[in-house]
Amino acid sequence: MKVWIDGKVVDGAQAHVPVTDHGFLYGDGVFEGIRVAGRGVYRMEDHLRRLETSARAIGMELPGGVDAIREILLETLRAYDRDDAYVRLIVSRGEGALGVDPTTCPRPRVVCIVDAIRIFPPEKLCDGIELITSSLRRPGFDVLDPGVKSMNYLNNALAKLEARRRGADEALMLNGEGRVAEASVANVFCAREGALATPPSSDGALGGLTRKGVLELAAELDIPAEERSLVRVDLLAADEVFLTGSGAGIVPVKSLDGESIGAGRPGPLTLRILEAFPAYVQRVATSF
Repeated sequence: MKVWIDGKVVDGAQAHVPVTDHGFLYGDGVFEGIRVAGRGVYRMEDHLRRLETSARAIGMELPGGVDAIREILLETLRAYDRDDAYVRLIVSRGEGALGVDPTTCPRPRVVCIVDAIRIFPPEKLCDGIELITSSLRRPGFDVLDPGVKSMNYLNNALAKLEARRRGADEALMLNGEGRVAEASVANVFCAREGALATPPSSDGALGGLTRKGVLELAAELDIPAEERSLVRVDLLAADEVFLTGSGAGIVPVKSLDGESIGAGRPGPLTLRILEAFPAYVQRVATSF
């Protein structure tokens, strides 16, 4: 692991954040998770723009702007010096006084972590994962805009914990109206009769960049795809379901709440997307 922190790249064991950093104390900050494959950063500029937007949404500026963050990202990747990696870019509110007041923090802190990541074991990626419907709901726009990738991930973490305690791999999260939002850390796609559907951001789904890639790739492959509201029954009635995320990639789903999805294994449409996705990643990646 390599980490850029306080102006330099260090090994992971040498990276430390003060206990008075408001990211640590209150989850006050924003982040991006970024895929790196074949020495290419997947949709780097899209990730940087989204990080900047998230920061602005919580009243914070990126130190040095997007250009400075880009250089930090590339410097850390070069120090890590491997073809494939996962990047976690974090911008916390920075050090401040005890108490939630953000105005006591004079300067945000940037941290860039580069390491390998494995969300699911290889056999799960081949056979499909098991989902449960979480008892927790995705917070509404009047609570926390899901388009802001904030460091406050307690809702997501508790949903994941619920899934693991119930013997499943991942949790399906519904919004306050009972529509599908996303999984705990991934977007959701379902396929029926050869067409794809994924929940819109208005239902609580993050506009994921792997999700965006799948929608673009579907158009290239002449697979009908749309954003539309889904409910739990739509997934149970689907021929195929898969998840998408920067860390996990494209993950087939074989069951929901103990009920098989389709044939209970990755379907032909999912396999087409999986096969074509690595080449797509290279086309839209920025070399370093």
